[in-house]
Amino acid sequence: MQFLEESLIELITQTSTNLPPDVRQAMGIAIGGETPGTQSSQALNIIASNIDMAQEDEGPICQDTGMPTFVVHTPVGVSQIAVKKAIRHAVAEATKRGKLRPNSVDSLTGKNSGNNLGAETPVIHFDQWEENEIEVKLILKGGGCENKNIQYSLPCELEHLGRADRNLEGVRKCLLHAVWQAQGQGCAPGALGVCIGSDRAHGYDLAKDQLFRTLDDTNPVPELAKLETEVMDEANRIGVGAMGFGGKASLIGCKVMAANRLPASFFVSVAYECWAFRRLGVRLDAASGAITKWLYRDSSRPVEKMAHGEGFPLSGREVVLRAPLTEDQVRALKVGDVVLISGDIFTGRDAVHAYLMKNPPPVDLHGAVLYHCGPVMLKNGETWTVKAAGPTTSIREEPYQAHVIREYGVRAVIGKGGMGKKTLAALKECGAVYLNGIGGAAQYYARSIEKVLGVYLMEFGVPEAMWHLRVNNFIAIVTMDAHGNSLHADVEKETGERLAELQVK
Repeated sequence: MQFLEESLIELITQTSTNLPPDVRQAMGIAIGGETPGTQSSQALNIIASNIDMAQEDEGPICQDTGMPTFVVHTPVGVSQIAVKKAIRHAVAEATKRGKLRPNSVDSLTGKNSGNNLGAETPVIHFDQWEENEIEVKLILKGGGCENKNIQYSLPCELEHLGRADRNLEGVRKCLLHAVWQAQGQGCAPGALGVCIGSDRAHGYDLAKDQLFRTLDDTNPVPELAKLETEVMDEANRIGVGAMGFGGKASLIGCKVMAANRLPASFFVSVAYECWAFRRLGVRLDAASGAITKWLYRDSSRPVEKMAHGEGFPLSGREVVLRAPLTEDQVRALKVGDVVLISGDIFTGRDAVHAYLMKNPPPVDLHGAVLYHCGPVMLKNGETWTVKAAGPTTSIREEPYQAHVIREYGVRAVIGKGGMGKKTLAALKECGAVYLNGIGGAAQYYARSIEKVLGVYLMEFGVPEAMWHLRVNNFIAIVTMDAHGNSLHADVEKETGERLAELQVK
């Protein structure tokens, strides 16, 4: 199969960079239905521009290219060993080309393999079938939305919704709760893949498999088709909105299946997917490995543009900031302000924050802007280039952030999804601010980065290193200010009240 590896590289590249038509259509409906001028509308416009940029430049839609998960069907007689070897080679090569971020980390040592290969990565599921072609489907599901997966064991008590029993009404409550609990941390508007029943482990597997359905299909089981429609309608009435800013579009898809279970168990397993719903597939000639057909899209049809006009048209009311920042500049900001940042910023994710709890930073962070970001980077000689650089989910840094702000004088934190009470208290005490970027908009933000000035703590791997970046007009929204205000807390409270209204149909 002389073409197999290149066919797989093309599948990985297109999955990472080119959103499928059914997802584009769903996002187009979300964009068209949002109230113009709102923060959710602004976020959706940036998302639309980012989708176009990624497809045009063949750059990752989101910097977090997730855990590559392949579902492969092979005819009898085709060597699955050879296919697995080709998949692993293709994953390593796509990583080298900057289509995937190196995401495979040894769970014992913390060392990043650098090529997305390691124990049980990538994930590959094989099955045989009676067709004469090979079918390969791929989903790239990032860590932010993966962290918002959730599993319920019925009966149970749900916040704002009361008791969920072992029936479809109990399942409905679980799915509404799943959307609510994700808030902006899962990069809403999202989609749900759901399995009712099975055991704990296989239930999650089957839930993720539901994400391979197209968003515009109809469930063949009438009861489940009705449930999917109801959840879509009610979830979008809760008001989580794009990025958790509040708004009309919280969910773009809900796909449910049921599996037999043990008498003692009634699990509802939910695979939460973000708006950057990267899923494609191919049919391959079993003899040559060449692509004979694309799944989920018609490759002969041109890709329609998502954006209409500028991604984020400036109003003239934006606050222009140049880093490093002063306390007076930061205390003048309030929730809802849109800021344009220029100057030098530093990235810092989980490993950097844990390091800073015990060690001084390798750079002076007084007045600094700290960006929760794990970029996709390529090196040419001694020069690094940013290939994708959107914000990661900030709540993971909640155990560390207050200390880092107080100890080292950080003035602004950029991330997505907001942070908790400890960080909010430190922002007020020290005169610092939390700025929400648009999750998944990796190409949009990469274009705001003018130069890579340096890198520190490279022993943590590319995503977790501390990158010194020079940015120009980096757009973000103040969602937690130095006066104790938090948009995230407000939206969570408001949406919780609306969720409670859906307790009884």
